[in-house]
Amino acid sequence: MEVERQGSLIQRMIGAATLDIETYEEVEHDESATPQAAVVVGIVAVAAAIGGVNGGAGGLIGGLISAFAGWLVWSAMTYLIGTTVFAGKATWGELLRTLGFAQSPGVLYVVGIIPVLGVLAKVAVWIWLLVAGIIAIRQALDVDTTKAVLTALIGWGVYVLLAIVLGLLLGVGNLMFG
Repeated sequence: MEVERQGSLIQRMIGAATLDIETYEEVEHDESATPQAAVVVGIVAVAAAIGGVNGGAGGLIGGLISAFAGWLVWSAMTYLIGTTVFAGKATWGELLRTLGFAQSPGVLYVVGIIPVLGVLAKVAVWIWLLVAGIIAIRQALDVDTTKAVLTALIGWGVYVLLAIVLGLLLGVGNLMFG
């Protein structure tokens, strides 16, 4: 009988940020890790607000709402696309957990508060988040990297269109990034 590791939140965030496959497998299979994944999303939203990614500290509430809504929608879309188009084998909860932890590098958005260095850090973190997200999708869906990348790209395209349509219908600005 295989024994599942029960890593702490910090250990799991470090594992996810260092792109450790075992960490993604661990959180994928640990149904009790969903609240931890939500905490990661919240921590990253706060770091992004401090770093000026989500409109600064004044945009904290909107940034938190946007972060959680985006996480839920993104996980659902990758689930639908990955399982229906690419025959991935996962539950929505598995994608919710892995994609939540894949946001771990986003704590470094807080560096965005530093002039000049902050802009470079934001770009580096965005790329890091993209790679972590693809690994999360690959591990949760049990597909190859090409299918994970295609799931992410198609999902992102649908997500952008959905955000634009909802923004126009609701008469609100940028629903994608807070």
